[in-house]
Amino acid sequence: MAAIHQILKKNWGFENFRPLQEDIINAVLENKDTLALLPTGGGKSICFQVPALAMEGICLVISPLIALMKDQVENLSRKNIPALAIYSGMHYNDVKKTLQNAAFGNYKFLYVSPERLESDLFLEFLPAIKPTLIAVDEAHCISQWGYDFRPPYLRIANLREHLPGVPVIALTASATLSVQNDICEKLLFKKESRFQQSFARPNLSYSIFQPASKQTKLLEILKNVGGSSIVYCKSRKQTVQLAELLKQNKISADFYHAGLTNEQRTIKQQNWINNKVRIMVSTNAFGMGIDKPDVRTVVHYHLPDCLENYYQEAGRAGRDGKRAYAVLLHEKNETDNLFAQAETRYPGEDETRKVYTALMNHLQVAAGGGEDTSYDFDIALFAESFHLNILQATYAIKALAEEGLLSYSEISFKPSTLVFSVSKNDLAEFEIQNPDSGPTLKALLRNYEGIFDYPSTIYESLLSHFLKLPLPETILALKKLHQYGIVHYEPQSEKPQVVLLKNRMYSDDFKMNVKELLARKQNFLLRIQAMLDYTAETKKCRAVMIGNYFNDKEIKNCGICDTCINNAQLQITDDQFKKISDAIISSLQESAVHINELDMILKHFKRPHVLTVMDYLISEKMINTDKAGNVTLL
Repeated sequence: MAAIHQILKKNWGFENFRPLQEDIINAVLENKDTLALLPTGGGKSICFQVPALAMEGICLVISPLIALMKDQVENLSRKNIPALAIYSGMHYNDVKKTLQNAAFGNYKFLYVSPERLESDLFLEFLPAIKPTLIAVDEAHCISQWGYDFRPPYLRIANLREHLPGVPVIALTASATLSVQNDICEKLLFKKESRFQQSFARPNLSYSIFQPASKQTKLLEILKNVGGSSIVYCKSRKQTVQLAELLKQNKISADFYHAGLTNEQRTIKQQNWINNKVRIMVSTNAFGMGIDKPDVRTVVHYHLPDCLENYYQEAGRAGRDGKRAYAVLLHEKNETDNLFAQAETRYPGEDETRKVYTALMNHLQVAAGGGEDTSYDFDIALFAESFHLNILQATYAIKALAEEGLLSYSEISFKPSTLVFSVSKNDLAEFEIQNPDSGPTLKALLRNYEGIFDYPSTIYESLLSHFLKLPLPETILALKKLHQYGIVHYEPQSEKPQVVLLKNRMYSDDFKMNVKELLARKQNFLLRIQAMLDYTAETKKCRAVMIGNYFNDKEIKNCGICDTCINNAQLQITDDQFKKISDAIISSLQESAVHINELDMILKHFKRPHVLTVMDYLISEKMINTDKAGNVTLL
């Protein structure tokens, strides 16, 4: 077993682990089931990657996020650590080849989505793959009391029947105590170890504003605080509008949302990471898996629906340890809108049955059939065809997924593939005539074994790094080779997909677990209330409120959030109190004084201190103010 400090130094260049990382790694190496709760940017991946490299065999990593899987596989490959991934949308032959490589090749990591774990093909290869560690990323998805419940996660525990004695490490950035308990229970933890890093971010200042004009306040924030920024919005339309507003005010900005093509998103993301664009205005589709340390501000233009999402998104600011700002802008009517979401997000049995019937008809599934069949699915076309509200249709389909009737991925990823279309002799001749293509051809041949014989999954960003070329230029070079007929290149694509997990039910047989549905709805309302309590708070430290929500009882006042700063301004010494009190009483000795005049008399004192002293004198019945604003001595 390799020494963990040597592994850390060799592969990540760090001399020491961050707080708790070493303890977590040692618990895993002691064969303990481990829950690691590490805040955003806290170094979760090292907690399973280091012990996996220290152990014999391969680590099975279960993740719901295709972007994160891609990024981690590419990052490991750059470190010459062999890793594989299976995404939804991959061709059967590619999946089989990947599983063969995992079973018989010298690979250390296999990334899979939870939906893959019960497929016949995966289970057929599992005994040969023989994982020695199971890592469950985004583990909060297993809990129906969490904010991002994914039913396929509930089936991860079935793996333990096939892999007795293999330890499990579950990782998440944000989970309340009830969700933590649920994770350990659902994953059948035995020799359990729990680790929770502090939620304190000493360099991150939280603040909340309810401005008369959000647009004006946003411009003020971005003009006063330089550097890179993310502005989160609720809708795709708003991302476009706000990005245009910023550009009109000479602030470099772009927009980002899930409706863009993969190529568009990649280019926008790279421009922002490389500081070619300063501000990214985005829906919550942006940011996951992106490690940009120098983000100075994260602005939420609307009220988030839970503290879990808010904390994760706000936490993308200031990962370099320098001062950064998380700003939340909101309006009064947003509170009512949040509570109204509960009815939309948790539709009743009758409404869900209606959508289920419409969906089966849309997909042309006969009663009693359809199990294990997947369908490309355009929800906008579906909603329009059956005269359904698109939001209600979306959440009804998610309710059907939570009932285990189907799985629905809004983005089903099909990675890029490439195979050579010419013989090696013809390739050599082409390279002589087109020397500019030489580096790209060599990069393909060096990085992808067997690429002459069958289509191989390729990663354009990895090639870009290898060639030391911008990503758009690398993609263009591959497209040119395709146009010349030298290779057959299919760029990655994304399509929404529905997979039926059970045969179509007859309408009379349709039933839902209404009790669990109502419980999830009630839990959603509690999360909204926690968000509203956080927003309404004017005295308690915001960092402490967030930490307490996630069961961090040791967190201390940050001193830099808006409430801490306001509280500091309100603190007054006995000497200051006496000076202000004497000045007020002296001013009122002869006659009443209007409050505005009194402000001028006391202008050399801090206004919060003056208000504190006046409140005290009024409560002690030493002075009085009338409706006209006149202050008198009693």
